[in-house]
Amino acid sequence: MDCSFTADKGYFRYRSAAIIVENNSILMAKNDVDDYYYSVGGAVKLHESAEEAVVREVFEETGVKYEIDRALFIHENFFKGFNSDADLKCHEIAIYFLMKPKGDQILNDTGYVYDGVRERMFWLPIDRLDEYKLYPLFFKEELFNITNSIKHIKTEEYNRFE
Repeated sequence: MDCSFTADKGYFRYRSAAIIVENNSILMAKNDVDDYYYSVGGAVKLHESAEEAVVREVFEETGVKYEIDRALFIHENFFKGFNSDADLKCHEIAIYFLMKPKGDQILNDTGYVYDGVRERMFWLPIDRLDEYKLYPLFFKEELFNITNSIKHIKTEEYNRFE
């Protein structure tokens, strides 16, 4: 069971996500419905650690077993829902883990399907991220300023889908 719930016209989710960098490009996901790219990862399951979740999610979505290097960001994100959940105010806590590079961009990606929607992986050049519509927005700045400490980032993007 995912660590998420809906209550009082709001939605909460605990998410674990990966930052996978190979050859100055970051791996991002995109599905056949939405017009933006997003980080590889997903909901943490009840009784699962964030570390276990990110390794599982990365394997499910890429077919590759990446190892964790270290945690980079804790992201507290407030945003408005979309599609059938457009009236919901969403609150997401996400932990972003830097994964150890493999040295190549080879994936075993055949197009992951979640809730009937096909999702594909894309390598986006980090120095050109401003050319893409992607979330989280802070990637466009923070991936150039990676330090050895974990950074807490809070964003309020209630209007991002309007």
